[in-house]
Amino acid sequence: MRARQIARRSALIGLVVLGVITASEPADRDQRWRLTGGCYCRIAGEMRCLGELPEPQCARRCGDELCDDWFWLERLPCWTWGYGG
Repeated sequence: MRARQIARRSALIGLVVLGVITASEPADRDQRWRLTGGCYCRIAGEMRCLGELPEPQCARRCGDELCDDWFWLERLPCWTWGYGG
């Protein structure tokens, strides 16, 4: 009888913990969609900033622009590399 109660409580605690972890994941994923940052694209050796975009939009735009390489800097604006602007 006592073992059954322990098993039930353990299962209940496990379900609560799993629910808390699962509930927090979509918020993290949604947060990543909202964060903007500098989207940099390298084409033929020239690095340029495509604007301040969320990461998924940066990846899509770099694919559309046929970038050789790209990276996204979270929460940082585009930097002009000292050329004015």
